[in-house]
Parts: sequence; structure tokens; C-alpha cells
Amino acid sequence: MDTSMAIEINNLQRTFGTIRAVDGLTLNAPSGRIYGLIGPDGAGKTTTIRLLCGALHADGGSARVAGYDVAREPEEVRRRIGYVAQRFSLYGDLTVRENMLFFADAYRVPAAERPDLLARLLHFSRLSDFQHRRAEALSGGMKQKLALACALIHRPQVLLLDEPTTGVDPVSRREFWQILRQAVIHDGMTVFVSTPYMDEAERCHFVGLIRNGRLLAHGTPRELQHMMPERVFEVRVSPRTSAEHALRKLAGIHDIQVFGDRLHLIADIQLDPASISSCISAAGAELHTLRRVVPSMEDVYMQLLQTHAEQRATP
Repeated sequence: MDTSMAIEINNLQRTFGTIRAVDGLTLNAPSGRIYGLIGPDGAGKTTTIRLLCGALHADGGSARVAGYDVAREPEEVRRRIGYVAQRFSLYGDLTVRENMLFFADAYRVPAAERPDLLARLLHFSRLSDFQHRRAEALSGGMKQKLALACALIHRPQVLLLDEPTTGVDPVSRREFWQILRQAVIHDGMTVFVSTPYMDEAERCHFVGLIRNGRLLAHGTPRELQHMMPERVFEVRVSPRTSAEHALRKLAGIHDIQVFGDRLHLIADIQLDPASISSCISAAGAELHTLRRVVPSMEDVYMQLLQTHAEQRATP
């Protein structure tokens, strides 16, 4: 057992019929850090978190949380984790404060500690002004912050979050992540969070990119970005469609990702930017901006998928 690791997963497996939701997953999440498990819907994120909190039993492999084996010591694990499910699962007919008190009772938080703890969490989650509002009347972002406050009520060592910002507005997403960072910085908590949003990888200390229940890559965001041997160019051009069609035929361009009104070109390191400009002009399009950029996590993810597909296709 590595005491520096809050979560240790080794060859974890879970199937549903013929579907391998988690397929030999192995990863370690360091203590006192935010670990992001990132991938699209159906990648195995929710199943992984449900295995970690004991809501599901694994078909094979092992997992340890806060030093305890999930299969053999589930009660010890539950005492040390906080869990926020993907869907809001608190009591809508209770107020914010009543929900928090309910979970304080459930986790047997000493009565003498509750006033200061509730005041801190209400301030922490920015819900002080809404503590007497019924939970069902809260916005989506406020509901998730309430769920987080209830999960923190017993000061868990490890916080497990299953896509907590899905469907939440951008401002609430930013506030939610600020709360998570404060929990790590001030309380030394470990946060293990799943998300389909690639941009949220930048908010994590460590990232695991997952697809079909398998880990594609793991590391810090910077380490993952440096895995790409190609250069990435950001292009703004009009009309975009004709330029994209022409660029896909340009030698040295491996892939093109569309980001709103911009194109990200995944290109050979030797490709001259002047060749890109000439290709766009020849297509009758107008180039507005052309600059080299740091690869986004989506760039990295898509490139990893392409690499794995090519490896599987090689005899």
C-alpha cells in the first residue's frame, strides 16, 4: 500500500452483460490533489466512481480508497469518503439548512461542532443567503453546491464527484471548481472528479483520459499536452467550410478539430505556416488569424484516439 496515494486502482473490471464498462483500469490518485477522470459519455467514468464508493461490486481487479480495500473493508471506506452523484439526490422538500443537518445526523457529526461547521460550509458554498430556501427551488448550480456541502459535512478524506458540473451554467461551474480547490488547499482533501468537459482538465492537478473503460493516458495537464509530437495551429477563416475542405488535403495536416468559429490544425512539426496561408488563399477563403497554440485537452484526447485506432489496425 502506498500511503501517498488516496486512491489505488489495479486492473479493475466491471461488465454489464456483454458490455465492458470498466476494462482493466489501473491508476493512482495522489493524496491532497484533484484528479480528473475525463472522457465522453459511456467511457466508464460513472461505473468507476460507483465501484470506488461501494455502490457496485467489481468483477475483477482491486481498488483501495484512503488506504482501505473497497471490496473487503467497505464500511471503513464509506466513513472516509464524500460522494456527489451525477443527478441531484437530496431532499427537495427540505431547506438548504435542513438538508445539511440531516446529513450531519446521518454521519453522527457531534452537536457541539455543528453550528461552526454549518456556518463555514454555507459561506464556503456561497449558500448563506439561501439557507432557508427549499432545495427544490434552487437553480441547478445551487443544487450541486448544496450536494457538495452535504458531502463535506463529515470532513471526508476523499471526495468522489460524478460529473458534478454537467448541465450547470458557466458561472456556477467556475464557482464549483473554486470550492473544490479551497477544500484541497485548506483541508488537505483529495478530490476524484469525473467530467465529460475537456476544458476542466486544466483545473486538475492530475488527469486520466478514459475511453471504453480503459485509460488512454495519465499525467499532469502539461505532461499530457507534451505527449503530442505535432504542432497545433489555430485558424480563423471565412468561409470556414471551404477552407477546412482544402486544408484536409494539405500534406502535413494530420487532423482538424472545429472549435466554434476556429479550426485547430494538427500538423507536422516541419509544416511551414506559409503553406497553410497559401492553401487557404487558393481555396478562395480569407484568413483572419493564424497562430501556433498550446494543444487543448480535446486535441490531446482526439490524437490519442487516432493513435490507438491506428495501432489496433496494424497487423
